[in-house]
Amino acid sequence: MEPQPSGSSPAAVVAKGAPAAGEQLAVFWHEGMLAHDAGRGVFDSGRDPGFLDVLDQHPENADRVRNMVSILRRGPIARFLSWHSGRPAHVAELLSFHSAGYIEELVQANAGGAKKLCEGTFLNPGSWGAALLAAGTTLSAMKHILDGHGKIAYALVRPPGHHAQPDRADGYCFLNNAGLAVKLALDSGRRKVAVVDIDVHYGNGTAEGFYHTDSVLTISLHMKHGSWGPSHPQSGSVDEIGEGSGLGYNLNIPLPNGAGDAGYEYAMNELVVPGIEKFQPELLVFVVGQDSSAFDPNGRQCLTMVGYRKIGQIMRGLADRHSNGQILVVQEGGYHISYSAYCLHATLEGVLNLQAPLLDDPIAYYPEDENYTMKVVDIIKQCWKESIPFLKDI
Repeated sequence: MEPQPSGSSPAAVVAKGAPAAGEQLAVFWHEGMLAHDAGRGVFDSGRDPGFLDVLDQHPENADRVRNMVSILRRGPIARFLSWHSGRPAHVAELLSFHSAGYIEELVQANAGGAKKLCEGTFLNPGSWGAALLAAGTTLSAMKHILDGHGKIAYALVRPPGHHAQPDRADGYCFLNNAGLAVKLALDSGRRKVAVVDIDVHYGNGTAEGFYHTDSVLTISLHMKHGSWGPSHPQSGSVDEIGEGSGLGYNLNIPLPNGAGDAGYEYAMNELVVPGIEKFQPELLVFVVGQDSSAFDPNGRQCLTMVGYRKIGQIMRGLADRHSNGQILVVQEGGYHISYSAYCLHATLEGVLNLQAPLLDDPIAYYPEDENYTMKVVDIIKQCWKESIPFLKDI
């Protein structure tokens, strides 16, 4: 018997909002993505200082995704999911987002056996094949939607992609999985696509790829971390709003540390929802990272399962109102080996519009400073009104 929320029966779950009859969320996955191994060192540096007996497994490791796969296969959400095999991307497909020179650099790095591309980002034997699978699997998930086989698809992929820019690697990312999927949608006739990224770090690579176009609205909610070096020159601040015809179509929401469930829900309702409603996209791409969760080693945002579930519900509501229910979910970060899986489960519960939780939260969390976060969101909203033409009356 599948677990049910405390005090609830299967009928109670349906009564509170189960998916429409016959609706399933299509999960795209390929175990070949587990072959990427970024090594060990002090946190993500790859360095051995010589005086530690135990070195960290790199945060972006296969175990984090093994738990995501297993919780979806064996957790209570399993009955709402269908599973589909991913496939490697063709090099020609990568050129829709990435430069030929950059792809050649990756090919040569792979031929050389191993290479550190930038801080924290290591291409080792097995990494290139995994990256091609991540890109191709995301493209397959997008095509599933574009071809009318389903309205909701989830690309369960690694290595992540949203920091990969058209001509450089960054932040554990080699190929921009979400960016490639957006390009496929545009090439297939979709005129306007919106990307909402809730990974704890700025989705700078995706933003860079669409920085000069008004056909893609990129919105990123992230902790206020700024630039972290040559591979990541973008700061993620509110004044990075696009250029040329894309002016106003890159929206950044840098949130204070500890924003938490209430802070994120407020930011979604006050900034993301009106932004999407003004843009009127034909398709939504929801970029998720559980590194915004409580106690994640890479983030300090204190989101819990409650917050992720609510964000998923908000995104589902936007899809139902603006893109005929069509939404592609793409996996990014999330480095707490067990809690990331729980938070993913909650996110997809929200996307499926399951109002009643299917799993209890196993981890307590640090209380968020929601009032401060709300003040920051109000300031960002006023900034948008003054600087983003199509949002002047939100």
